Amino acid sequence: MSTIKELLQELEQEAQTTRRVLERVPTDRLAWKPHDKSMSLGQLALHIAVVPGAIAEISRQSPVALPQFEHPSPASAAELIPALDQSLAKVREILGKMDETALSKTWRVMDGDREVMAIPVGALLRTIMLNHWYHHRGQLSVYLRQVGVPVPSIYGPSADENPFAARKASAVGA
Repeated sequence: MSTIKELLQELEQEAQTTRRVLERVPTDRLAWKPHDKSMSLGQLALHIAVVPGAIAEISRQSPVALPQFEHPSPASAAELIPALDQSLAKVREILGKMDETALSKTWRVMDGDREVMAIPVGALLRTIMLNHWYHHRGQLSVYLRQVGVPVPSIYGPSADENPFAARKASAVGA
Protein backbone atom coordinates (compact mmCIF):
# COMPACT_ATOMS: atom_id res chain seq x y z
CA MET A 1 0.00 0.00 0.00
CA SER A 2 1.22 3.49 -0.78
CA THR A 3 1.87 6.12 1.86
CA ILE A 4 0.40 9.60 1.70
CA LYS A 5 3.83 10.95 0.78
CA GLU A 6 4.13 8.43 -2.09
CA LEU A 7 0.63 9.22 -3.38
CA LEU A 8 1.41 12.94 -3.38
CA GLN A 9 4.77 12.42 -5.10
CA GLU A 10 3.13 10.38 -7.83
CA LEU A 11 0.33 12.92 -8.18
CA GLU A 12 2.87 15.73 -8.71
CA GLN A 13 4.84 13.74 -11.28
CA GLU A 14 1.74 12.71 -13.22
CA ALA A 15 0.19 16.18 -12.98
CA GLN A 16 2.97 17.52 -15.21
CA THR A 17 2.14 14.95 -17.87
CA THR A 18 -1.60 15.51 -17.53
CA ARG A 19 -1.05 19.25 -17.92
CA ARG A 20 0.87 18.68 -21.19
CA VAL A 21 -1.99 16.59 -22.56
CA LEU A 22 -4.72 19.04 -21.47
CA GLU A 23 -2.77 21.97 -22.96
CA ARG A 24 -3.23 20.36 -26.40
CA VAL A 25 -7.03 20.25 -26.26
CA PRO A 26 -8.45 22.44 -29.05
CA THR A 27 -11.48 24.58 -28.20
CA ASP A 28 -12.91 24.11 -31.68
CA ARG A 29 -13.12 20.31 -31.22
CA LEU A 30 -14.66 20.08 -27.71
CA ALA A 31 -17.88 18.52 -29.07
CA TRP A 32 -16.07 15.82 -31.09
CA LYS A 33 -16.83 12.20 -30.15
CA PRO A 34 -15.28 9.02 -31.53
CA HIS A 35 -18.58 7.17 -31.00
CA ASP A 36 -22.13 7.99 -29.93
CA LYS A 37 -21.58 6.16 -26.62
CA SER A 38 -18.37 8.05 -25.87
CA MET A 39 -17.85 11.25 -23.94
CA SER A 40 -17.04 14.24 -26.11
CA LEU A 41 -13.45 15.47 -26.20
CA GLY A 42 -14.44 18.38 -23.94
CA GLN A 43 -16.29 16.19 -21.46
CA LEU A 44 -13.35 13.78 -21.25
CA ALA A 45 -10.81 16.59 -20.85
CA LEU A 46 -12.78 18.27 -18.06
CA HIS A 47 -13.30 14.90 -16.36
CA ILE A 48 -9.53 14.39 -16.37
CA ALA A 49 -8.97 17.87 -14.95
CA VAL A 50 -11.33 17.35 -11.99
CA VAL A 51 -10.96 13.64 -11.14
CA PRO A 52 -8.15 13.86 -8.57
CA GLY A 53 -9.83 16.51 -6.43
CA ALA A 54 -13.26 14.93 -6.72
CA ILE A 55 -11.98 11.53 -5.62
CA ALA A 56 -9.92 13.00 -2.78
CA GLU A 57 -13.06 14.81 -1.64
CA ILE A 58 -15.24 11.70 -1.61
CA SER A 59 -12.48 9.71 0.15
CA ARG A 60 -13.41 11.68 3.29
CA GLN A 61 -17.03 10.54 3.08
CA SER A 62 -18.14 7.04 3.90
CA PRO A 63 -20.54 5.61 3.19
CA VAL A 64 -21.46 7.46 0.01
CA ALA A 65 -24.56 6.95 -2.08
CA LEU A 66 -24.03 5.39 -5.49
CA PRO A 67 -22.92 8.40 -7.57
CA GLN A 68 -24.85 9.70 -10.52
CA PHE A 69 -22.18 10.47 -13.09
CA GLU A 70 -22.53 13.69 -15.03
CA HIS A 71 -19.97 14.81 -17.56
CA PRO A 72 -20.21 18.53 -18.26
CA SER A 73 -18.22 20.03 -21.08
CA PRO A 74 -16.15 23.18 -20.73
CA ALA A 75 -17.16 26.24 -22.74
CA SER A 76 -13.54 26.55 -23.87
CA ALA A 77 -10.25 24.71 -23.50
CA ALA A 78 -9.01 27.66 -21.42
CA GLU A 79 -11.06 26.25 -18.50
CA LEU A 80 -9.07 23.01 -18.33
CA ILE A 81 -5.79 24.07 -16.72
CA PRO A 82 -7.45 26.20 -14.00
CA ALA A 83 -9.77 23.25 -13.26
CA LEU A 84 -6.74 20.94 -13.03
CA ASP A 85 -4.90 23.37 -10.75
CA GLN A 86 -7.94 23.65 -8.47
CA SER A 87 -8.32 19.85 -8.41
CA LEU A 88 -4.65 19.31 -7.54
CA ALA A 89 -4.81 21.92 -4.77
CA LYS A 90 -7.79 20.10 -3.29
CA VAL A 91 -5.87 16.79 -3.28
CA ARG A 92 -2.86 18.41 -1.59
CA GLU A 93 -5.10 19.95 1.05
CA ILE A 94 -7.09 16.79 1.78
CA LEU A 95 -4.18 14.35 1.77
CA GLY A 96 -2.07 16.84 3.72
CA LYS A 97 -4.58 16.59 6.58
CA MET A 98 -4.71 12.77 6.54
CA ASP A 99 -2.61 10.49 8.65
CA GLU A 100 -1.41 7.07 7.53
CA THR A 101 -4.14 5.27 9.49
CA ALA A 102 -6.76 7.07 7.39
CA LEU A 103 -5.53 5.12 4.34
CA SER A 104 -6.54 1.81 5.89
CA LYS A 105 -10.08 2.86 6.85
CA THR A 106 -12.79 1.24 4.76
CA TRP A 107 -14.56 3.44 2.24
CA ARG A 108 -17.99 2.27 1.14
CA VAL A 109 -20.44 2.98 -1.70
CA MET A 110 -24.07 2.16 -1.04
CA ASP A 111 -27.07 1.73 -3.30
CA GLY A 112 -29.79 2.10 -0.70
CA ASP A 113 -29.13 -0.72 1.77
CA ARG A 114 -26.90 -2.66 -0.66
CA GLU A 115 -23.15 -2.23 -0.37
CA VAL A 116 -21.75 -1.81 -3.89
CA MET A 117 -18.09 -1.34 -3.02
CA ALA A 118 -15.94 -1.49 0.09
CA ILE A 119 -12.20 -0.77 -0.18
CA PRO A 120 -9.54 0.89 1.94
CA VAL A 121 -9.20 4.65 1.39
CA GLY A 122 -5.63 4.06 0.19
CA ALA A 123 -6.91 1.69 -2.49
CA LEU A 124 -9.56 4.23 -3.50
CA LEU A 125 -6.87 6.88 -3.94
CA ARG A 126 -4.57 4.52 -5.84
CA THR A 127 -7.15 2.95 -8.16
CA ILE A 128 -9.81 5.60 -8.70
CA MET A 129 -7.91 8.84 -8.15
CA LEU A 130 -4.68 7.84 -9.90
CA ASN A 131 -5.16 4.74 -12.11
CA HIS A 132 -8.58 5.94 -13.32
CA TRP A 133 -6.96 9.31 -14.08
CA TYR A 134 -4.24 7.67 -16.20
CA HIS A 135 -6.80 5.53 -18.01
CA HIS A 136 -8.76 8.58 -19.15
CA ARG A 137 -5.58 10.51 -20.00
CA GLY A 138 -4.69 7.65 -22.36
CA GLN A 139 -8.15 7.89 -23.92
CA LEU A 140 -7.67 11.62 -24.39
CA SER A 141 -4.35 11.07 -26.17
CA VAL A 142 -6.19 8.87 -28.69
CA TYR A 143 -8.91 11.52 -29.09
CA LEU A 144 -6.19 14.11 -29.79
CA ARG A 145 -4.62 11.86 -32.42
CA GLN A 146 -8.04 11.35 -34.05
CA VAL A 147 -8.65 15.09 -34.39
CA GLY A 148 -5.17 15.74 -35.77
CA VAL A 149 -3.55 17.27 -32.70
CA PRO A 150 0.08 16.28 -32.03
CA VAL A 151 0.24 13.98 -29.00
CA PRO A 152 2.75 14.97 -26.32
CA SER A 153 5.25 12.62 -24.75
CA ILE A 154 3.59 10.78 -21.86
CA TYR A 155 5.88 7.98 -20.60
CA GLY A 156 8.26 8.17 -23.50
CA PRO A 157 8.30 9.44 -27.03
CA SER A 158 5.06 9.78 -28.94
CA ALA A 159 4.93 9.75 -32.72
CA ASP A 160 4.89 13.55 -32.50
CA GLU A 161 7.28 14.36 -29.68
CA ASN A 162 10.51 12.81 -28.42
CA PRO A 163 11.96 14.60 -25.39
CA PHE A 164 14.86 12.11 -25.34
CA ALA A 165 16.15 12.80 -28.86
CA ALA A 166 19.36 14.76 -29.11
CA ARG A 167 18.69 18.30 -30.23
CA LYS A 168 20.65 19.51 -33.20
CA ALA A 169 22.94 22.37 -32.36
CA SER A 170 22.21 25.45 -34.43
CA ALA A 171 24.91 26.38 -36.89
CA VAL A 172 27.09 29.28 -35.84
CA GLY A 173 26.48 32.30 -38.05
CA ALA A 174 23.49 30.70 -39.76
